Amino acid sequence: MSELRQARYAVAAVFCVHGSVAGSFATRVPWIQDHASASPGQLGLALAFPAIGASLSMPLAARISHRYGSRTALRGLIALFTLTFVLPSLAPNLVALCAALFVYGATAGMADVAMNALGVEVEQRMGRSILSGLHGIWSVGTLIGSGIGTVAAHLDVSAQLHHAIAAVVLTVVGTTACHWVLDLQPTEEEEAPPRFALPPKSAWLIGAVGFCAVFAEGASLDWSAVYLRDVLTTSAGVAAAATTGFALTMAAARIAGDAVVDRWGAVRTVRISGAVATLGGVLVVLAGHPLVAIAGFGLLGLGVAVVVPLAFAAAGRTGPNASQAIAGVATVTYTAGLIAPSVIGGIAQASNLTVSFILVTLLATGIAAFSAVLRPAGVRDAHLDS
Repeated sequence: MSELRQARYAVAAVFCVHGSVAGSFATRVPWIQDHASASPGQLGLALAFPAIGASLSMPLAARISHRYGSRTALRGLIALFTLTFVLPSLAPNLVALCAALFVYGATAGMADVAMNALGVEVEQRMGRSILSGLHGIWSVGTLIGSGIGTVAAHLDVSAQLHHAIAAVVLTVVGTTACHWVLDLQPTEEEEAPPRFALPPKSAWLIGAVGFCAVFAEGASLDWSAVYLRDVLTTSAGVAAAATTGFALTMAAARIAGDAVVDRWGAVRTVRISGAVATLGGVLVVLAGHPLVAIAGFGLLGLGVAVVVPLAFAAAGRTGPNASQAIAGVATVTYTAGLIAPSVIGGIAQASNLTVSFILVTLLATGIAAFSAVLRPAGVRDAHLDS
């Protein structure tokens, strides 16, 4: 097996681990909410803290990779993430939950930037699109994590025990996989990236597309189980299945995404994706039966699946430092993760979750509206052009 192919499989394994943590967490949000005695509005506030932590920490990922090299940096960052995700389930009150989610988000964001930068590097060396597939593996990880979480919720296993066991297993898998990722080292002439810098103009434009997708993704992952439980009065097991359905369609779409993008181009793919996400949001809002809502969340997952990978791929081609460019786009994109939980929770507190997902549906239309910025100026490659 060639070194490049090994590196591709290794970084794919890290994506899978990262997604497994996200899925494991998302399905146990109702348990964590009850354990911390948080109202819908308070939960919305708490769920803003992962994005706050990620937004503040992501620029550090490029600096850490520059100092320690990409392999060592990713190994340390993925271990921090897999170990600290147990903290939210231990939080006994709102203040502790907010602090735990801040740490969870900070470690998640730094690991996210580091692994995406390595994915972009492998993609460029291979000369073909692979980043959607890597994000597909992330969604497979989310599916695995959410599937196990669904079983744990159905069996009434505490999130504390569930997450403690998952943390140990995922730390071992993630750090082991890092042995085979590319070990990029800075040249002597290369300046260290700043610890913090505002995203450049290009990042704001590309990030606008990702912003809409991540808002819909974050709302669906964090609130789908709560939506079915509170709006449609389902059991915990059925409620968790909505998150699993969302993760399933995301995984399938992302795995097939590289071939689709090569055939249709990034812009056209994203325009169609926006339409599918909008349809999914409409089904969620109008659902009178759990199966209709689950189908709606599935279409939301299908619609947002390839948007973020394409945004990161576009960012990685905008400058010489992929980590720094991706960090800029990620900061803009994941601002949606900062806004979405509190907005969804605030609207739910003032009215109900159905009204909250009307906003999600409206923002899903923005995916199509901003799609053209994913085509870099002067680039006419098939998988980037419309």
